Amino acid sequence: MEAKFKNLPLRNGVGIIVLNKDNKVFVAKRIDNPKNFWQMPQGGVDDGEDFLNAAFRELEEETSIKKVRLIKEIDEVTTYLLPKHLLGVIWKGKYKGQKQKWFLMKYFGNDNEININTKKPEFLDWKWIDIEHMTDVVVDFKLEVYKKIQKKVRAILID
Repeated sequence: MEAKFKNLPLRNGVGIIVLNKDNKVFVAKRIDNPKNFWQMPQGGVDDGEDFLNAAFRELEEETSIKKVRLIKEIDEVTTYLLPKHLLGVIWKGKYKGQKQKWFLMKYFGNDNEININTKKPEFLDWKWIDIEHMTDVVVDFKLEVYKKIQKKVRAILID
């Protein structure tokens, strides 16, 4: 990492694992990376906002999903660093990566209620996938985060 980026802070963020009635995971393809990479809803935490409220807000802003119930807050905070080509580019260049609090939620609405064509769309497409495939579809720099989350979700669903 270049010296000018080393001292940048990590952005506070949240991630949301949304399960449908079949325990499949919601993923969406980002507008700014139309390759075959998919991610779960995630986003930043506003000043004065707690992590759970940020998770509900981000989920609704990105997907229009409101009909969810919290299953569990994932214990640990995960972090990732941006790859070199994104440093100084996204988040107005203010952060070198993200530290995230993740939440597992159950969706009890209908698929036709999901709308990614929001005020500020972030996604081109969405789908439900098996938990086992979460790590197959994610962009490289988030892979370790997704591996940890996948392991945690599996353990929660087995309990």
